[in-house]
Amino acid sequence: MGDLGYIALVGALALAVYAAGASLIGAWRLNGPLIASGRNAALGVTVLFTAASFTLLAAFVANDFSLRYVYDNSSRAMPMDMLMPAFYSGQRGSLLFWGWTLSIFTAIVLIQLRKPGAHSVFMPYVIAVLMLIEGFMALLLNVVGSPFERLPFTPPDGVGLNPLLYDEGMKIHPPMLLMGYMAWSVPFAFAVAALATGRLNSEWLRLSRRYALVAWTILGLGNLLGSWWAYRVLGWGGYWGWDPVENVALMPWLAGTAFIHSLQVQERRGMLKAWNVALILLTFYLSIFGTFVVRSGILASVHSFALSQIGPYFLGYLGFLIAGSVALFLWRLPRLREENHLDSAVSREGAFLLNNVLFLAVTFAIFWGTVYPLVAEALSNQKISVGVPYFNQVASPLFGALLLLMGIAPLVPWRKTTRAYLVRQFLPPVGTALLGTVAMLVAGMREPVPLVGFTICLFAGATVVVEFVRGVTARAHATGENLVLAFASLVRRNNRRYGGYTVHLAIALIGAGIVGSQAFQVQAQATLAPGQTMQVGAYSLTAQSLQTFPSAGGRTVEARLLVNGSGEAMRPQRVFFQNFDRQSSTRVAIRSTFREDLYIVLSAWDESGPVPKISIAAYVNPLVSWIWAGGLLFLIGSLAVMWPAPQPSVRTVRAAAPRGALVSA
Repeated sequence: MGDLGYIALVGALALAVYAAGASLIGAWRLNGPLIASGRNAALGVTVLFTAASFTLLAAFVANDFSLRYVYDNSSRAMPMDMLMPAFYSGQRGSLLFWGWTLSIFTAIVLIQLRKPGAHSVFMPYVIAVLMLIEGFMALLLNVVGSPFERLPFTPPDGVGLNPLLYDEGMKIHPPMLLMGYMAWSVPFAFAVAALATGRLNSEWLRLSRRYALVAWTILGLGNLLGSWWAYRVLGWGGYWGWDPVENVALMPWLAGTAFIHSLQVQERRGMLKAWNVALILLTFYLSIFGTFVVRSGILASVHSFALSQIGPYFLGYLGFLIAGSVALFLWRLPRLREENHLDSAVSREGAFLLNNVLFLAVTFAIFWGTVYPLVAEALSNQKISVGVPYFNQVASPLFGALLLLMGIAPLVPWRKTTRAYLVRQFLPPVGTALLGTVAMLVAGMREPVPLVGFTICLFAGATVVVEFVRGVTARAHATGENLVLAFASLVRRNNRRYGGYTVHLAIALIGAGIVGSQAFQVQAQATLAPGQTMQVGAYSLTAQSLQTFPSAGGRTVEARLLVNGSGEAMRPQRVFFQNFDRQSSTRVAIRSTFREDLYIVLSAWDESGPVPKISIAAYVNPLVSWIWAGGLLFLIGSLAVMWPAPQPSVRTVRAAAPRGALVSA
């Protein structure tokens, strides 16, 4: 079985090299058959990576412990539903998953753009770039570490999966991040193709827009799912700790967000051409940098489970990509001139330009905080760490400014405006935000940071609601439709615009959830014997029992606590797995409402005395459910933006010819 996978990876490497070379030479020589052979070879890479991936999956199903990778990441006791987490849990499997994902994206691009058209001039270069990336993955899998490496003997059982990966979130969070990283390869390839051909108008943006949106959506969901997993499994009461792996996944999403907004300015006004190329290059660089950090282990992280020695290869490859693409960018920079100039800072394009600056500022702040320990250690030979306070103090104001701008930008027009127009546009959302602020003050909120944060989120959300109301009422008035039908027709006919507004509303909701949970969290710790009670916020928790029982692949320790003296019980757990008896996985007990979460962790226990004692960490986390609701709304809005716009119906009218006229068919 392993031999088939090995042969497939060797073939994939050979075909990737051929596809890149044939595409480039075919483009230079204007040789159509050679370009076609490169395209077919790229499709062949997809077939071979798929064959290698299914071979490894079959090895996991068959418990083929003769393969080192299967032995290290699986066991006979592992449930079948953990098959995919085991596949990508280690370095070699994740590399194979990366290559497989990229090959599928490549095949989708080639199939969607198979017909000749204006895009044809780009395609050889797009294929070459994608195959150079794919070839690098295949080279690592063949030379540095193959998932099909055999052990000198076949053990009776495997080591098993890391206990922290035994969670529903692990079935979707890692693949979303891995796919999100690789999906940015496609817009990067179109940008490089535009630079190589000198076709730097909006055509390459039109071609890459949907792929950029797909990558942006997947990576955004991957970040949210990572927060959800950390909240449920790590047991520290939070969902985002500015961990290095979290940071490097967030940075390409931030740069990609700037790109998605900035490309609208080029399409509408012929401006920010250099910005758009630079932003897509930066987004891809950050994706590769994220891969380097995750796989090198150079920065300690609670999210890293598969450390290896391939980090330097990724760093070298990143240097190669930067050198080549920046050289192309500088070569073509004279052609990236603006077709128009900024007429007024108070305009939609002015807001988007400021948007770019703020997104790059927060990205750099996170990047610097992430890599500074490495820089400091290299210069002073002392290990230091950058803590959460730095990120909160530096990044939080920038995120607040972005939220504020998110509420402002839809209200200002393109090019120029008048004071009267701005007053009409801003009065409803500003009035709503001010009323909300007054209501919070009356309710007793006096802390300035959450007060300002909630006000900004309310303003941004009110802007979206006002834009929906204006659009729906205008359509209902113009067409005579009722409000429900007018809403449906408006969104269907303008899905990009109103899908984008939905995403804005989702971000405002997530922002409010973050403000509330960070500003008003209550926590308490206590050691309890049965019958004893602790207090956290408005909740009283009474210890009832502690029990240990066998579970799938190991044993579970469970505490039982009653909430507020009622019959409602919460059961935090610690789960131990075979071969990992010194490492456990936390199962947090969460009672979630739209207002707040009651979050209970079993920290420790002592069964040596006459009665067992349990150590409990309890938290009351306000508005956390708003974050997950915002994530669902983010998905809905993103799908709406990506959904193909309805094509206007075309009616053919045949004019009657005058009697006696000659009519040719």
